[in-house]
Amino acid sequence: MRKNSWLQKLLYGVMAVLGAYIMYKSGALLAAHNQMQKTAETGSVQQSVEDSAMRTWSLGYTATVEGKGIGSWLAAWFRQVVPVLSYVAEKDGEMCETEALSGGSEEWTAEKESAGTEEGIKEPGAGEKIVEQDEPGTSEETVGQDEPETGGKTVEQHEQETETETTAGSGTVQEVSVGTVFSQALPLLTDFSYLLSNYYTVDEDTAADAELINAEKLLSIDLSIEQDSSVPQILIYHTHSQEAFADSVEGEVSDTVVGMGDVLADELRSYGYNVIHDTGVYDLVNGVLDRSAAYDYAREAVEAILEEYPTIEVIIDLHRDGVEGDEEDFVTEIDGETTSKIMFFNGLSRNENGEAFTWLPNGCLTENLAFSLQLQVLANAEYPGFTRKIYLQAERYNLHLRARSLLIEAGTQLNTVEEEKNAMAPIANLLRQILN
Repeated sequence: MRKNSWLQKLLYGVMAVLGAYIMYKSGALLAAHNQMQKTAETGSVQQSVEDSAMRTWSLGYTATVEGKGIGSWLAAWFRQVVPVLSYVAEKDGEMCETEALSGGSEEWTAEKESAGTEEGIKEPGAGEKIVEQDEPGTSEETVGQDEPETGGKTVEQHEQETETETTAGSGTVQEVSVGTVFSQALPLLTDFSYLLSNYYTVDEDTAADAELINAEKLLSIDLSIEQDSSVPQILIYHTHSQEAFADSVEGEVSDTVVGMGDVLADELRSYGYNVIHDTGVYDLVNGVLDRSAAYDYAREAVEAILEEYPTIEVIIDLHRDGVEGDEEDFVTEIDGETTSKIMFFNGLSRNENGEAFTWLPNGCLTENLAFSLQLQVLANAEYPGFTRKIYLQAERYNLHLRARSLLIEAGTQLNTVEEEKNAMAPIANLLRQILN
């Protein structure tokens, strides 16, 4: 090692100052986002910044003491600075849209993108058999997930104490305000054991605790949107487009879950919503059914749609479940019509020990859980027996793309096409009430 000249010492000093400044600015940018703070708790962000800074320091030092020209040193230094800055910039663009609770303004929270893929994810209806458990048997309902309130209105603040009447979709519906329904259900739902056993089915590969599934917190989250029919606000798509029903005619798209998406879209449009129905096929590869990478293909398509239509605030992945049992276990009667039961589904991005999957982060998990729980509680009050228990699985299922992302298992392979169609109007009515 040669003796450092005064110029080399000066460059080394400048490098050290700039390195410290970059670390400071990177930390400030990362700390500006709530979800990045959560990610930082895992150590991944801190480690990335520290590693990049160390590589910056070491290569810059080596270039200096070996007497290389300033051009070579700057090139080597900036090649190592880029990982720090690009990491911050990239994460700043990978965000989950979250509605601020005040006046419909938008708060953006950053989310670390998945380092892997969702290939091989277990999915009800894709070979996984889920046996229906006991129904709640009561009119109480719940909502699920943890979401800090950041000011603004809550459900209670816009609660109406009088009954309201609406005439849309499938006819006149008498309904009690959502806030009243939640208030009546909440006393029982604050008991976590009761909540979990009566409202949820937890897959053995994941875990849920009282902090994650906090009914009071989840029911207080305002998921309403400022309705604007001039722009797309709701997206319906199907990760598994080939799912059909007991009496479906082969090759008839209207008899598949995609056809049910058409019916649901029309029901929502009758309430004044601007709905996009994506009929893309993501579970066929070269004409052969292949669900191993369907969520990856679907995610790419949905991200492109969201980029084209950034006004979309609600995403619904509509499925048909695959079960064991008898048809009568999966039907109910609504307004005199035999109707298939439905099931709301959440991916928790965590294992059986409750540990988060850092490679499948979901910055929208709280709102996702709130969405399904609020719909479940409201359904139990208005359509008793219509919904099965909310199913909690380990992975993410693309529910990280928007705060109001919903995966619905509408009926089963045992239900008829007509029973499925009859379920779409109640679903639309429930969505209307939560979103309004």
